[in-house]
Amino acid sequence: MKRRYFVLCLLLVCVLASFMAGKLPSKVYALPDEISVNSRAAILVDYVSGEVLHQQNADQKFEVASMVKLMTIYLTIDALENGQIALDDTLVASEYAASHGGSQVFLDAGSSYNVGKMLQSVIMASANDASVALAEFVAGSEKAFVEKMNQTAKSIGMENTQYANATGLPAPMQFSTAADTVKILSKLIPNETYHKFSSMWMDELVHPSGRKTEIVNTNKLTRYYKGCDSGKTGFTDEAGYCLASSVMRDDMRLVAVVMGAKTAKERFSESINLFNWGFSNFKNNIILDCGEAVGEVNVVRSLKTSAKVFAKECFSAVTPVGKAHEYEIKFDIQKSAKAPMNKGDVVGVAVVSKKGLVVKEVELVLGEDIVALTYPQAIGKVAKAW
Repeated sequence: MKRRYFVLCLLLVCVLASFMAGKLPSKVYALPDEISVNSRAAILVDYVSGEVLHQQNADQKFEVASMVKLMTIYLTIDALENGQIALDDTLVASEYAASHGGSQVFLDAGSSYNVGKMLQSVIMASANDASVALAEFVAGSEKAFVEKMNQTAKSIGMENTQYANATGLPAPMQFSTAADTVKILSKLIPNETYHKFSSMWMDELVHPSGRKTEIVNTNKLTRYYKGCDSGKTGFTDEAGYCLASSVMRDDMRLVAVVMGAKTAKERFSESINLFNWGFSNFKNNIILDCGEAVGEVNVVRSLKTSAKVFAKECFSAVTPVGKAHEYEIKFDIQKSAKAPMNKGDVVGVAVVSKKGLVVKEVELVLGEDIVALTYPQAIGKVAKAW
């Protein structure tokens, strides 16, 4: 009887505890109006900090269709920056490249095309024929290019991605994830060449024969959603409708990926919903301000006795609107600085952490030059102290 009474009391305590738990304040990132999407996978990320604001099946492997071309674009731009190729170079479209259907700019096999126009055709119009033409020009063959794609994917942390071609057309063992797609798009966002084409709505390709092909950006958000300046669409029957995109508003850039939507309209509407939710519920905060002194360092062998110390770079991160952020900063400044030293010389480090985990280390530097004492100044300083 006593045991039964004890069990009933225990159950009552558990019920009351559960009820009380529901009344307690939620954690910082557990927002009351959490969003969900109908697509197979989705993710919303703060571009600067990498903070994941929302995710659904973000690490699950799926076919991603033409979002594969983000890597094709990345490797082409890398070849441009390394001086391997140039935008005003010309390439000859092979029979193999020109044979690719689906999204295309209808290349004439054997004709010469401008590399810049081919890159633009891939970024804006998702052209399969231009993708293969670039792959062959950069690596000699699509097969060799795909090897570079897979090597690069691993080097930038895309551990759940495998490529089989440069286009995203259906192929055995070709897959990626929403989380990995954010990584490759984030690599492209700061590039000026990519941004020039990704933010453009319409242009045309003039073929050597004089024939013209209209180039229209497949990412409709660049025209119809404020702040969208980059992204990549994708569609196959196997992958469904996909979209990786990025929006910049009020000093905050968000990156979203939607995979496996049922319709083209749905991939755009769900991406918009993610962005609307993100910009409504989060704001960009400067966690470490590089424009304000964070401390001072003692100075020896100089007329100055101290010098101000600044963070070498700012660090910003998104935090929920109306709620305190969880970042902490520990400043480690060396005890003294011996003249002569120059403005910008490193004298310490700031360690930014969140929930006990280090998320960023920023060097601390002198905010001014420290001039060494001259001999007469040294004598005068000693005499004054005497």
